[in-house]
Amino acid sequence: MENQVALTACIGEAKPLRYTPAGLPALDLRLEHESQQQEAGTRREVRAAVKAVAFGALAERLARQALGSRWKFQGFLASPRNGKGLVFHIQDIQQD
Repeated sequence: MENQVALTACIGEAKPLRYTPAGLPALDLRLEHESQQQEAGTRREVRAAVKAVAFGALAERLARQALGSRWKFQGFLASPRNGKGLVFHIQDIQQD
């Protein structure tokens, strides 16, 4: 089964860099996406705010980026430990 997500978005919020119990850097973010999409033959304005997390060197790199900066994110979706909603786990970024 596949679980891959690609999203172009801006960093809307980044919490302070934290560390997992194993000592791995982790960064919780809110990504903000706006675009126009085709749906059922009609153009639609789309907005989405997405909870995201990054670990390791990627978390450290994202922690240094400016709020509002735009990136192409790739990763996968998973439910958090509390089981509420979805979290986008970022595995790769490229400047947009």
